[in-house]
Amino acid sequence: MSNNETGRGGRVLLLAAIGAALAVLSVAAGLLLTTSPEVRGTPAPAQATADFVLTDKDGAAFDSRTLRGRVALVFFGFTHCPDVCPTTLQAMTNVLEALGPDADKVRPVFISVDPARDTPAILKAYGALFDPRIVMLTGSPAEVAAVAKAWHVYYKLMPPDGSGNYAVDHTASVFLVDREGRFRSTFDFHEDEQVIIDKVKLMLTR
Repeated sequence: MSNNETGRGGRVLLLAAIGAALAVLSVAAGLLLTTSPEVRGTPAPAQATADFVLTDKDGAAFDSRTLRGRVALVFFGFTHCPDVCPTTLQAMTNVLEALGPDADKVRPVFISVDPARDTPAILKAYGALFDPRIVMLTGSPAEVAAVAKAWHVYYKLMPPDGSGNYAVDHTASVFLVDREGRFRSTFDFHEDEQVIIDKVKLMLTR
């Protein structure tokens, strides 16, 4: 093999090594971006949410339009839920505590997808386990179904056991809604608590 051929071969190997290194750096950079809390918390394009009127824990009508002017955290669940719902409501409680005075600019909302069991009295007792600023809502089965459909929320009552107890399969995400009543982002209980807090804080700056 000539010196020229040897030189060309060396350059080819060098270029290949540089290309491989750049590819690795590109993948690593992509992973950093997709896992960055700031990127994951960036609000999505604004999309109007459907207004609704349901019943609060005191039996009074609650109009979602009263949420305007505050960032709303809207979650659909049920009080007999063994894990997802209490964990999510505790996350909401922790967010309010972490925000301090800015918590007055946020309104968490819990909407029951089990209205047959979740009466206002039940919601009042259940809500007492968490921050009292969380709005606890229920309604007739038809009212709840209409709100869930308008918000694109899935839920399904599962077959009861021998004692008549049943679970409800449902969407586990919390909807982040801006001051104008527009959907901007989500979070769920699987996320790191600081990431959740950062998402809410980001909403407050918009």
